[in-house]
Amino acid sequence: MLSKRELARYERQILIPGWSKSGQGKLKKAKVLVAGAGGLGSAILTYLAVAGVGRIKIIDGDKVELSNLNRQVLHSDKDIGRNKVDSAKEKLEALNPHISVEAVKATINENNVFDLVADYLIVDAMDNLPARLLLNQVAVKKKLPLFHGAVYGFEGRATTIVPGKTACLRCLYQGVIPGKIPVVGVTPAIIGCIQATEVLKYILGTGELLTDRLLIYDGLSMKFSEVRLKKDPNCCECK
Repeated sequence: MLSKRELARYERQILIPGWSKSGQGKLKKAKVLVAGAGGLGSAILTYLAVAGVGRIKIIDGDKVELSNLNRQVLHSDKDIGRNKVDSAKEKLEALNPHISVEAVKATINENNVFDLVADYLIVDAMDNLPARLLLNQVAVKKKLPLFHGAVYGFEGRATTIVPGKTACLRCLYQGVIPGKIPVVGVTPAIIGCIQATEVLKYILGTGELLTDRLLIYDGLSMKFSEVRLKKDPNCCECK
């Protein structure tokens, strides 16, 4: 049940056609895992929290560093040296006291990924391909949706993976980009908001998802383009 205060808080989004009190109730019951509390994670977590997603689990193994602060807006100077998950949890609970936020300080690896994900919807806010592919592996085996986003400089991309129906992340990516990834804060903000939008649409059961479509954003030309995705018949993960 939604309290009077919750109904007042979410009034403007409840007015959206196809949302309603029923849809807000679905959000309150939802369980979403956000893997990464950095640039992408900051945007994703903020907008899932203020929308009223009831249970949010954050996984990140890093501490806040000064070099994070051009893009990771859940953190500030006073958080330098803190665990990112603790800093993020504090901010999210201040933004919306009606949700439950679980902070898990952990580095995702093949030994813990299945337990960490459990039965949560999976949002990929990682900055390295090996961890992303581990999330993909869990998504495929547990048939959980995976909301993927990635950024590089002024460019970004996003897609939504529904195992059994769409291409998986392994179909899309093979190589690994080495070294530090250049990025300006506006890019993960845009891509993270797109990922959060996809999560909300999935939970509400409304709109058209980015399934089998890779949305590509180019901030320098301010253009969006789209690439159709197909399953790789030789994919070792989802074939």
